[in-house]
Amino acid sequence: MNHLVEVADLTKTYQIGDVAFGALRGVSMAIAAGDSVAIMGPSGSGKSTLLHLIGGLDRPTGGSVTVDGYRLHMMDETALAKFRRAHIGFVFQFFNLVDNLTVLTNVELPALLADRRDKKRIRRRATDLLEKLGVADQAGKYPWELSGGQQQRVAIARALINRPTLLLADEPTGNLDSASGHQVLDILSEFNQQGQTILIVTHDAVAAARARRVLFLRDGRLVGHMPGGDARRIAQRLTDAG
Repeated sequence: MNHLVEVADLTKTYQIGDVAFGALRGVSMAIAAGDSVAIMGPSGSGKSTLLHLIGGLDRPTGGSVTVDGYRLHMMDETALAKFRRAHIGFVFQFFNLVDNLTVLTNVELPALLADRRDKKRIRRRATDLLEKLGVADQAGKYPWELSGGQQQRVAIARALINRPTLLLADEPTGNLDSASGHQVLDILSEFNQQGQTILIVTHDAVAAARARRVLFLRDGRLVGHMPGGDARRIAQRLTDAG
């Protein structure tokens, strides 16, 4: 199987005063190209830490992270920044849109930062994504004028503008009402069906059930896994793992 992501014996320790806190303790896992994987676990289990390490936002204390052949644990900050821009799309719980930029400019921004030479192509790509996500009519508005669900759709468009190898979503429905959350999950599922690899961190068994696989973390360790599809079974497994 072609593994897009390979994590081996990954550890992350934070020093808080005189106390060392082990956020991750020897996690090993792999994600195939085109897969969709959800990571679940109680607060403090290491979910977001693992996501950040796979996305090159943080460095491990030990072990290795390889994404699309890039050994992130061996790269310097400049190389990591270039890697993130070219290969990773991020979707966050609180959208992280730039309030003083229009919706269209928010979506274009990562592509403009990567390469400003073809603004027309970037504009077409951004417009197409907004159309696919059902918010093209909001292109000239500012984020604060949109609903939470609309803002998250814009954030997904921004995450996809550079055609990332891997889409990372940290609690993408955590700040949305139920109906908007289901719409966002439908969008992510549709892009996954088109071949986009997705890794999602969530507390929501309904969101996790939309993934093909679910991994469970507890106290920085991988303690189990199961197929997606059944929110009730996933919720029960999460309770057992907690």
